[in-house]
Amino acid sequence: MSAEESSQRRLLEPGTSSTYGSIETPSTTQDETRSSRGAMSFLPSKATKRLAALSLFCGLGSFLWGYNIGILATIYVNPGFIKALHNVKPASKWAAQKGLITAIYYLGTWLGYVFISGPINDRLGRRYAALTGAAVTCIGAAVMTGAGGHTAYAMMIIGRIISGLGNSMISTSVPLYQSEIAPAKKRGALVVMNHIGMVSGLAVAFWAGYGFSHWTTKTGIHEGWRTSVALQFIPALIFMIGLPFLPETPRWLLEQGRTEDARKSLAYLRACEDNPAGIEEEFSEIRDYIEMEKSVKQVAWFELFTNKYLFGRLWRGALLQFMAQMCGATAIKYYLPTVFLALGLSKDMSLMAGGIESTLKIGLTIMEMLIIDKIGRRNSLLIGAVVMSVAMVVNGALPLAYPNNKNHASDYACIVFIFFFSFGYSVGFGPNAWVYGTEIFPTQIRAKGVSICASAGAIGSIVVGQFFPVAINNIGSKTYFIFFAINMACVALLAAFYPETKGKTLEEMDHIFGKTRPSLEDDEAHSHDHDDHVADESVVHQSKL
Repeated sequence: MSAEESSQRRLLEPGTSSTYGSIETPSTTQDETRSSRGAMSFLPSKATKRLAALSLFCGLGSFLWGYNIGILATIYVNPGFIKALHNVKPASKWAAQKGLITAIYYLGTWLGYVFISGPINDRLGRRYAALTGAAVTCIGAAVMTGAGGHTAYAMMIIGRIISGLGNSMISTSVPLYQSEIAPAKKRGALVVMNHIGMVSGLAVAFWAGYGFSHWTTKTGIHEGWRTSVALQFIPALIFMIGLPFLPETPRWLLEQGRTEDARKSLAYLRACEDNPAGIEEEFSEIRDYIEMEKSVKQVAWFELFTNKYLFGRLWRGALLQFMAQMCGATAIKYYLPTVFLALGLSKDMSLMAGGIESTLKIGLTIMEMLIIDKIGRRNSLLIGAVVMSVAMVVNGALPLAYPNNKNHASDYACIVFIFFFSFGYSVGFGPNAWVYGTEIFPTQIRAKGVSICASAGAIGSIVVGQFFPVAINNIGSKTYFIFFAINMACVALLAAFYPETKGKTLEEMDHIFGKTRPSLEDDEAHSHDHDDHVADESVVHQSKL
């Protein structure tokens, strides 16, 4: 293999610059030498501190995403919100309306993933795509905050759809930014910061709901839930003001032809402002790769379905996102206080327990950030699915054995196992569904592949969000047996069809999933064979003459 071809192969490995990949620091740079001892080690380098700070700030966008989801769970049990929607009765009708309010949000995210997120990231860049998403989310939150009168229900539906559109942009642009500025060896840990931001938003939302539930005056009943929804404007404003001051990813800047801006951005990210030569090798490789990428025919989106090797990656990524919602996570996120009420807790205690559960998720996700690049994606997913299966079967069986909250020990055991469920999700599907999906696709098709996979997750959320409150109202705790069966099926599917991707190069991905197109050598060999064949045919023809 020639030196030029070897260089091209290195550029195609995960961790190099790509639309949905990352930018890898060359082994010859000073920062890579330091980061080899651990990017999160004691006394981190200047570049590591910058990467951590940038990733954490981007996590503020994920915080907004989580808060927007979590606050809805608290207002479902708020008497002021129920009154604003005209004291919906009977209970079956209220359950159906809650289900629609929850599920319709994911119609917005599905539309955003399929039609908006990819193009806006490519056109505006990662920062301004996130800024646009935050602004749209705020518009949706404003509509929900103002819901009242005869149009209250319709306003909630419209506000949820708009919020879903906005959060679809945030939930793709933030991990994109984090992955594209990160060294490959720490890509998993930095992308998990996206999930840390999201669960932090969930936790703060539950505590806000708990706090405002104690505002029991006439004004508080009317305005408390609205104020809790409106609080998300604060982190959104900070996020939108700060985004323009972040450096754009060098990869995107080079794609736009802004060579000098890309050079400055890379120098800042690698802390090489005083030593520009320190980034030259990496910068040249990124630039050469982009020029080579532009010279290659782009892969059409339908090849994800017609190319059997691409489709093998697509269905795995899409099914993973779908399983991540069908496992019961959507139900727990949106209906946790309602679940605790059914287990005999008071409204205040239900909201407090929801806050504690969401706060623990932060610590669990931080733990996953530290181990994901060590134990691997597949093992984390399997452990998480097994733990969630146990939690669901316990929550299904104990209320049947001890109905009507007659046995408090049984109820408390169910609550404990809901916390176990959160542990399983936080080390399994929660962060890994995003990490795994961004690693298995080739560079040219990664943007399209990740968007389609994310849309499958939105479909799963629509299904669970709509059926869970209706199922609980009709069959009670037997609903959890459905989630138990789904999680057991997930264990089997993960064990049978999901190979480990930790630390794999693109060549190894091709070996696992199959080559999506001929390699450079295959192209040349095919060309030579074709030329030889044409020459042989010519000789035969001349001899006949």
